[in-house]
Amino acid sequence: MELGIFAKTFARRSVEQVFEAVHNHGLSCAQFNLSCAGLPSMPDRIDENTARMIGREARARGIRLSAVSGTFNMAHPDEAHRCRGLRRLAVLAAICGEMGTSVITLCTGTRDPEHMWRRHADNCSAAAWMAMADTVGQALQIAEAHKVTLAIEPEGANIISTAAKARKLLLEMGSPYLKIVMDAANLYDPRQTKPMNDVLSEAFHLLGEHIVIAHAKDVSLAGDSPFVAAGQGLIDYAHYVQLLRAHGFDGALILHGLSEEQVGDSVQFLRSQLQA
Repeated sequence: MELGIFAKTFARRSVEQVFEAVHNHGLSCAQFNLSCAGLPSMPDRIDENTARMIGREARARGIRLSAVSGTFNMAHPDEAHRCRGLRRLAVLAAICGEMGTSVITLCTGTRDPEHMWRRHADNCSAAAWMAMADTVGQALQIAEAHKVTLAIEPEGANIISTAAKARKLLLEMGSPYLKIVMDAANLYDPRQTKPMNDVLSEAFHLLGEHIVIAHAKDVSLAGDSPFVAAGQGLIDYAHYVQLLRAHGFDGALILHGLSEEQVGDSVQFLRSQLQA
């Protein structure tokens, strides 16, 4: 496994400065977001020269782009909104090769029309699943055309909120272009009675062979946000790392959900876990 980070953790004026910050922390990979290049995360158009520049600047600092964010609300109640997201996804997929990545991370969305990270009462409805699955199916046609992998992750506020639902979607789509982002913190639910390590073990049993990228953040019951920097919360990282290894994962473990000031401590914590 190699350690990486969400590139947008570092607020800088240029792509070069962002990658320099990643490099200065001894990290060899990053999950990129086009906002780091002064663009919308999902723009209507991307200049090929800009895409080449992003890839060139990453390579110059020995940084591999493990993925790029292609997040939009794939279950939005307005079909026009979903179609707009698909058009932008096609734009992004077309320039992944120029940037040096072949993985696009996605969110399966929510029925909340205003905020794609907010739970909605209709998320468990058949209509919500159908809308999301239809969008994913169209996204996979784009992925196949451009030979890129789409990676989704279970998110508590989204349609795919559990590992079991993610497994259901994988089976329903039956596509080699659909894979999983594993994030232990996203699987934590304070309402569940099952021990967290058992939840993680079950998630890996269902999804382990499909993981292409792993996230490293933590979860806490204190404070305004449930998410904190890796090593600062409730996740048993020794168990998480063991599961990643046991299922043959040797890709990028990406830090996020932290401030720039916390990066050094989180990197040190995760290195200790990987060396244990």
